[in-house]
Amino acid sequence: MTFAPAAIWPQPLAPVHSLGVSALVAVIPLAIVLVLMGVLRRSSLFASACGLAAAGAFATLVWHMPLALAAWSAVYGFVYAAWPIMWIVFCALWLYNLTVVTGKFELLRRWMERHVSADPCIQAIVVAFCFGALLEGTAGFGAPVAVTAFLLVGLGFEARRAVVVSLIANTTPVAFGALGIPIVALAGVTGLDLQRLSSMVGRQLPLLSLIVPAYLVCVVAGVKGLKRTWPAALVAGASFAAAQFFVSNFWGPYTADIIAAAGSIAATLTFLQIWKPGIVADQAPQGEKLSGGAVFSAWLPWAMLAAVMVLWSYLKLQPMGQVVMAIPRLHKGVLITLYQQPYSALYTFQPLAAGTGALTAALLTALCCRVRPSVFAKCGWTTLRQLRVPGLTVILIVGLAYLYNYSGMAYTLGAAAARAGRVFPLLSSYLGWVACFLSGSDTSSNLLFGNLQVAAAHQLHLSPVLLAATNSSGAVAGKMISPQNIAVGVTTVGLIAYAQAYWFTWMLP
Repeated sequence: MTFAPAAIWPQPLAPVHSLGVSALVAVIPLAIVLVLMGVLRRSSLFASACGLAAAGAFATLVWHMPLALAAWSAVYGFVYAAWPIMWIVFCALWLYNLTVVTGKFELLRRWMERHVSADPCIQAIVVAFCFGALLEGTAGFGAPVAVTAFLLVGLGFEARRAVVVSLIANTTPVAFGALGIPIVALAGVTGLDLQRLSSMVGRQLPLLSLIVPAYLVCVVAGVKGLKRTWPAALVAGASFAAAQFFVSNFWGPYTADIIAAAGSIAATLTFLQIWKPGIVADQAPQGEKLSGGAVFSAWLPWAMLAAVMVLWSYLKLQPMGQVVMAIPRLHKGVLITLYQQPYSALYTFQPLAAGTGALTAALLTALCCRVRPSVFAKCGWTTLRQLRVPGLTVILIVGLAYLYNYSGMAYTLGAAAARAGRVFPLLSSYLGWVACFLSGSDTSSNLLFGNLQVAAAHQLHLSPVLLAATNSSGAVAGKMISPQNIAVGVTTVGLIAYAQAYWFTWMLP
């Protein structure tokens, strides 16, 4: 398959003769999207459509991008959004809906209600952090917060507290969520090596993953709760962080959350068999004890998915061919050139395998549970209806991101941002946070600002992989909900990136 613009087109860094003014113009399409969603509370679909229209107007009228090239850039973004991004999301959500219809999710809820410790701090760790990370790794896109909040309410949490705990827990797993979609999207929009990006993010986030369970405990029960349950928080955080590091560095982004979450669940529950927190008054296990068969059935779909994805990650497939596509590059530090080059079909197999792996797990689950074909098909139709608006939104936002990058606007903004000099790695995580905090999506943040980070890295002679990865890491820290948490999270990520840029360069992949 070939999407090739007809001509090579040189782009000016400062189309209005001033880099600062050009950067202000370049930021308008992004500002439109973020303000409409984050300030005016308009729908993400409407905001994305307005942003795309604005980007098209500025690309052709200010950057003087040929109309055909602008159209091809947006079309390529549309295709990439539909395949593989939405294919992965569709298959993962199909599996989740199947667990609801077959009652497996209800069994899982009952198991957690009866067998997880009565201590609310332990419940927050196991449900919000460990199981929430598993849901983020498989489905993502809002499912973890909705599901874990529901489970916590069922365990006795006040509704508002359950939502807050779930939101805070859904931070460090986000970069590798939905079978690695944010990293896949970041690689697609920047042209950087997927494995190197995965490794770099995997060398930043584990430092945060280690402390999030302890922070959750403090939110639930303060310092007293942490003194009572810190061993469990340490086991959950350390096991998750270690698995996240090794999988992201040696296997890639697709199963990082799944294996890390599964390992954290296993380690934490095993630890709770030999260690118990202090007794909490008026707390006791609820519900009937499930049989071994019921427990196995409750966990079967998620274990199936984890197993399929791990096996799938070992497949060594040959590319179907090459795609001729346009990739922007800095030329002599002055011009940005949009040119044609053969590009390996990086996104043809692995994301296809990730989505198809989720569909395979759904099929195997349906067979094991003897689900009728009509019920299985109905789950697929339900999933399709659920993703109509979110899917179209993703398609538009990815089209906007590709047009924004190929027109040169991202590089103009990046060149202006690079004037911050050596402190830019500290600011890099805040750029990721801005988009993620307002749009609610690490994937959207990477698509919007990933190439800007690369452009700034080239200007400052820093690693583009480091700054692109920092965009994603900063975005996940920004998903913490309060201003204080946002400041702590993104500053931590910024300090990590700064140290890796200048002091610990040996950590770069």
